[in-house]
Amino acid sequence: MTRILAAALAALLAVNALAMLFASFWWYGAVPGVTATGAYNPHFVRDIGAAYLVTAGGLAWFAWRRVQGWPALAAGAAFLVLHAGIHVFDASCSANPLADVIRDLPGVYLPALLAAWLAVAKRPGH
Repeated sequence: MTRILAAALAALLAVNALAMLFASFWWYGAVPGVTATGAYNPHFVRDIGAAYLVTAGGLAWFAWRRVQGWPALAAGAAFLVLHAGIHVFDASCSANPLADVIRDLPGVYLPALLAAWLAVAKRPGH
């Protein structure tokens, strides 16, 4: 079950990463809340897309070879958790924090929670 979860999360994050890398302007307009973060910056969107692609690779490696891929999973989970933390901070400073948290729940917080759970609960030797 954990391999399926890791593989599914890897696939979803890879699709997002590829959109950020190769259709960044479309991605910027399509993802709810992104336009409220500032002007479109193609370099920045692609940079974050690269981080998402590496994270997807770590999850895929873990799904394929759990013990060998765990360090990559842990690094990817760290990125997702730190990214979610930035969203929590930004939401806390917004005019409607609850709406921001709800908007970001499926695309930011849930992937971070799932990846962190995999990294902690399924680390080698436990």
